[in-house]
Amino acid sequence: MPAQTWSIAELAAEYDVTLRTIRFYEDRGLLTPERRGTVRVYHPRDRVRLGLILRGKRLGFSLDEIATIVDMYDAEPGEEGQLVYLLDQITTRRADLEQRRRDIEETLRELNEVEARCRADLQALRDRQPSRGRQTAKAVGRRADS
Repeated sequence: MPAQTWSIAELAAEYDVTLRTIRFYEDRGLLTPERRGTVRVYHPRDRVRLGLILRGKRLGFSLDEIATIVDMYDAEPGEEGQLVYLLDQITTRRADLEQRRRDIEETLRELNEVEARCRADLQALRDRQPSRGRQTAKAVGRRADS
C-alpha cells in the first residue's frame, strides 16, 4: 500500500499557510518534496517537518535554529542529539522571553509613573487657570455694558 502524499495546496490548507510560504521553506532546504514533472508531491516526512517548522516559528526560533533541529533527526547524533539540542534551545529561548517580560513590565511601570505625573501636572495647570466658561461669561457681560 503506497504511503499517503499531499499536494502543496493540500498542505497549505491543512496548516493555513500560503503556497509561497511552503515554497520558501523548500528553497531553504527545509522541505524536499518529490517532483513529478512540475508537480510537487509531499510525503509524510515533509508534512511532519512543515508542522515542526511552523511550531518552531510560533515559539520564536529562527529558521536556522529550526533547520538544525529538524535536520538532526535524520543525521548523527539522531533523535537523542536532536532532543538535547532542542532542550538547550528551549532554555535559551525561555531565558530570552523572561528577560523581555521583565523589560516590558519595567517599561509599563515607567509609563504608569510618567502618566501619573503628566495627569497631576495637567490638573495643577487647570486648577491655577480660571475657568474658560467664567472668562467667556465676563467678556460677554462687559460687551453688554458697553
